[in-house]
Amino acid sequence: MDFRTQIPILKNNHPIDYDSRVVSLGSCFAVNISEKLRHFKFSTTLNPFGILFHPEALNKFITIVSEKKKITEKELFFHNECWHSFDVHSELSHPDQEQLLNVLNERILESHATITVASHVIITLGTAWVYRNNDSGEIVANCHKVPQKHFKKEIVSIEAIIDNLQDSIRAISEMNPNAQVIFTISPVRHSKDGFVENQRSKAHLIAALQAVLHQPLFENKTYYFPSYEVMMDELRDYRFYAEDMIHPSALAIDYIWSKFQEASISETCYPLMKRVDAIQKSLAHRPFYSGSESHHKFVKDLHRKMSQLESEYPQIVFPKS
Repeated sequence: MDFRTQIPILKNNHPIDYDSRVVSLGSCFAVNISEKLRHFKFSTTLNPFGILFHPEALNKFITIVSEKKKITEKELFFHNECWHSFDVHSELSHPDQEQLLNVLNERILESHATITVASHVIITLGTAWVYRNNDSGEIVANCHKVPQKHFKKEIVSIEAIIDNLQDSIRAISEMNPNAQVIFTISPVRHSKDGFVENQRSKAHLIAALQAVLHQPLFENKTYYFPSYEVMMDELRDYRFYAEDMIHPSALAIDYIWSKFQEASISETCYPLMKRVDAIQKSLAHRPFYSGSESHHKFVKDLHRKMSQLESEYPQIVFPKS
């Protein structure tokens, strides 16, 4: 007897391999996928502007990158002893205005160069709820703890999300006609918006995304991975959530990753992934006594395995201790 439903997942006809270059953009689940890719030593770039939760912010970032637009002083503001941009995550904020400008503009040029040669761009959509700045009328990517009275919260319509997604795909295709855009919807529950509101938000994202993916113009350029559906239907138990009961647990992330691997990683990579994983686990090993002869032998053998793998696959590089 089978006591759970399993989501049928279509195989990606353009799977990731060790020659692929992946760019991962979007919500915190984009970080989870990118960390897994990095663990197995795939080439990946993660969120140059930090975590971006909604399609409006993601489309603005992609548009800025495609146009190689330069951020100016006028677009920054000072708050809580730091300079910020409403278009980027707070992790990039800095007390020095010039340094922040330099970092942002460098990342725009680097992102353009990276997307131009990328094989895959993974976009994880988190929410359809946004905050509109009362002064500028613009939707922001991050409020940077500016008081709530300066913003109006609203949900983006399905039609507007469709426009954002179409613009994003077109901009990526203009930079790189060969890149496949992999979409997924984050399984993270945005409970702070409210539980009914979270479901409404996910519904908007799903409806808009499916409308875009089924357009003949985009069918050969895109792929959908159902991470949200796997979490909701295959892992419908609170033991698969972290302590906050909002984010997927490490076990859930591992499970969803296994499904992603089956669908979107070339099977030819599996033997190499196994070798890389063994080395990564050995690197994370902490000995009881680092001066023991057995540990010196362990380290020597590990370095031999690392050197051998790096010589066979020059694109794979392990940290040197």
